[in-house]
Amino acid sequence: MAQPEVQNGGEETTAAVKFTAVKPQLMVEAPKAVDAVQFYKTAFGAVEAGRTVYPKRKAEQELPHILSAQLELAGSTILVSDIADDSAPVKTMGTGCVLCLETEDVEAAIAKAVSAGAVVEGEITEGNGACCGDRVRKVKDPYGYVWLICSPAKKCADVEA
Repeated sequence: MAQPEVQNGGEETTAAVKFTAVKPQLMVEAPKAVDAVQFYKTAFGAVEAGRTVYPKRKAEQELPHILSAQLELAGSTILVSDIADDSAPVKTMGTGCVLCLETEDVEAAIAKAVSAGAVVEGEITEGNGACCGDRVRKVKDPYGYVWLICSPAKKCADVEA
């Protein structure tokens, strides 16, 4: 937390805080994080940059509990974690989070995601109805997260006042 600075005259100002990254953490039902990591690699070409596993596991667990798997995807980092039964802040598949991936070939990206296990939702939206690009289509991954696959948005023409 930034500490307030006191300047001459006794007024407090808050020191500027600069963030260097945002890393969404996708929580999946344990022990499915291993499968989720593989899905994101296969469907979206993610590259695993690191993994932290819980050192202790219950005897009945086949796979180690993943605290965090760090994936590099489209120049960003996402984290994938198993939800522990006793520590889950929210037990739900997916959340209000929607992730957007930008590509020049929307159809090929959708086909790749579907072949890896995603489910298409709706039709391709084009033009003004597309929220984050010129062409957009939704897929839901096997873990409940919605991904928008979109083409880059065209630059808007300058508007004269």
